[in-house]
Amino acid sequence: MEILSGGTTVQICPGCFPLSTDSILLAHFVRPSGRVLDLGAGCATLGLLLCDRDSRCQVTGLELDPAAHQGALDNIRRNGLEGRLSSICADLRQVRDLLPAGSFQTCLSNPPYFSGGPASRDLPSARRTDCCAPEDLFAAAAWALGTGADFYLVHKPEALARLCGCAVQVGLEPKVLRLVRHRPGGPVSLILLKCRKGGKPGLQWQERCLLDADGLPTPYYKEAYQTKE
Repeated sequence: MEILSGGTTVQICPGCFPLSTDSILLAHFVRPSGRVLDLGAGCATLGLLLCDRDSRCQVTGLELDPAAHQGALDNIRRNGLEGRLSSICADLRQVRDLLPAGSFQTCLSNPPYFSGGPASRDLPSARRTDCCAPEDLFAAAAWALGTGADFYLVHKPEALARLCGCAVQVGLEPKVLRLVRHRPGGPVSLILLKCRKGGKPGLQWQERCLLDADGLPTPYYKEAYQTKE
């Protein structure tokens, strides 16, 4: 059981995304507006983070795995968020049959990074792309978002070219790219990407570090994790 800064509790069920750096940095990166859709929501970790940070936030999670969906319902109920956070157990590839087109103003995702090979304890289904390829993910976001709405996601840097290609193909223009390193001069470990439906070309490039040259948390780290001085 994890306790967030606002008092919200998060319990992660086996095989789901943990409360990791990916989730923390994505929740910090997102600027939610209106109704929010979380694609591949797991046990509602991102929704809980957003609701904990913003009392006005309303999030719908779409999750394929029944166990993760049940974990989301348990988290929602325990925190009394039934009016602001919900979970739908369904395949995001069927989004056209599930949600009206253009019905969300913000979309986000912490998608699977890996593909191929048998599932294992070290690589649970929540981390695999079998049911959530980038093409499927961007197509679902494009359907759910209205014109001018934003899609945010976190991924590995080596996927950047494919992600941008998928985005442009469905009318989502990459607008902000944030490269995250653990230390100054180190390799990029994560990318955060914001795309706008129907947006004009023009990409803002940002770089952030979690630790400084002495190995101490940077202001970016402290802000993202909401740590006290």
